[in-house]
Amino acid sequence: MDNIKPDKIVADLVESGAYKSKLTTKHILIRGFLSGALLGFATVLAFITANQTGIGVLGALAFPVGFVMIILLGLELVTGNFATIPMAVMGRKTSIKNLFYNWTFAFTGNLIGSVFFGALFFIVATKFGHYYDTDIAKKITDIAISKTLAYKELGGEGVVVCFVKAMLCNWMVTLGVVMGLVSSSTSGKIFAIWLPIFTFFALGLEHCVVNMFVMPTAIMLDAPITVTDWWLWNQIPATIGNIVGGFFFTGVLLYLTHYKKEIPDENLQSEQID
Repeated sequence: MDNIKPDKIVADLVESGAYKSKLTTKHILIRGFLSGALLGFATVLAFITANQTGIGVLGALAFPVGFVMIILLGLELVTGNFATIPMAVMGRKTSIKNLFYNWTFAFTGNLIGSVFFGALFFIVATKFGHYYDTDIAKKITDIAISKTLAYKELGGEGVVVCFVKAMLCNWMVTLGVVMGLVSSSTSGKIFAIWLPIFTFFALGLEHCVVNMFVMPTAIMLDAPITVTDWWLWNQIPATIGNIVGGFFFTGVLLYLTHYKKEIPDENLQSEQID
């Protein structure tokens, strides 16, 4: 049996959060860049699968490939860190300063990687700007509009809808991080990760890193949205919702029920970032 018990999983999550919070800026940016690009690949795969089959749920089944690669390669996805690093803070394994340090550079790396892949995909999808009426271009544009202008029409209520969808999304995404630790075998990890990631994508929820690819790529594809629309009506509320969902529903609740506390490190507050 390669199943790992919940208390050991949570202890490993605390240690993982502590490790991630103390990575150098270079490593966080590189790993964050790769994560953003890999989620871009996975998003395109999901959209193409849904378009070609006419069955949206098959696209959702395809999407977790990107997340699996990120987890197995030990990369930096800020949405997962919204749960694991707070757990390390609660376990007295790292500091609030290190938490914001990691979140800032992981978010930046994810954004750079997502936009970079989006620019490369724009070249491929439009044959360097000559054809904008392809099926995948229309799909990305339509989804970007539904994630911005549709909320804008609702005003403040649209922001609330985006926030709640993002909160629910990262509840599932951070469970994907957790499920990656439930097994000691690679096949067991892959299957376990697939479950919550498939769920969030099938439900059409809001993931801030996926949106870092979808929105700028749609703008490149001449979608009728602006950078302000992207950030005001989606990226900001989606990011805040992802923080709340990952931090509370996964980080806090699993920590409270499964973590076995140790003696606090009195020298933690004087810790310096490597």
